[in-house]
Amino acid sequence: MWLSDASVRRKGDPPPEDGRVTWEIRTSDGPDPAGGRAIRTLAYPERRLPPGGGPKEYRAARKQGVRAFTLWADPYRAGVFAQVVTKSATKGGPATYEVLGAAGEPLALVLHEPAMRGGRVRTRWTVQRPGAQPAVGLKGRPFWWVVWWLLFPIQMAIAVGSLVSGSGDVARMPRRTRWRAEGRVVLDYRNGGVDTFELNVEADGWDERVTASLVALLNSHEGWLGNAWDTVDR
Repeated sequence: MWLSDASVRRKGDPPPEDGRVTWEIRTSDGPDPAGGRAIRTLAYPERRLPPGGGPKEYRAARKQGVRAFTLWADPYRAGVFAQVVTKSATKGGPATYEVLGAAGEPLALVLHEPAMRGGRVRTRWTVQRPGAQPAVGLKGRPFWWVVWWLLFPIQMAIAVGSLVSGSGDVARMPRRTRWRAEGRVVLDYRNGGVDTFELNVEADGWDERVTASLVALLNSHEGWLGNAWDTVDR
């Protein structure tokens, strides 16, 4: 399961101007007869702007840890697939998000605890579903965090050079996250290809509304080297 921007499906194409939601959460149900993957669009996420506010006000709120999304069942907003609201948030600290169904029924709580806070070295994501054991995931593998920090001075030199020359890429922070519940991996957020991270469901019983909402949340916490989908003007 992954996030995709349908407005840039083909390089150079302008975004659609018919008001549709262009962000898509896609999933694969396995191979198709042609030898590729059978892909379907599961939901169309859209940030929920604050009452009386616009993108500027939303970005100001998200700096405090706030996130608010509607995941539509179709690109023209005819039906709701799921919703994400913020129950509590602290700037630079933990935030708790609630995943709701179309009628507002609670589906899960997602706790985001940033790195370097409360004795944590890595960012921690906890997913709590009613009647199930919490699934806990830590961002990045320890080995790759060590490598990344050892290369940090070089990365900063590349970043400065990129600002001057307009070229060059800085390596992203480690992002792979495995959620465990009762000692086994139940979710795995890992590299799925060029610039694409995918959430793989490794255990039965997961509601797609919860996993799709988690994909939207993960991609809204891209870190200072990332480009979060919910910060754009359009």
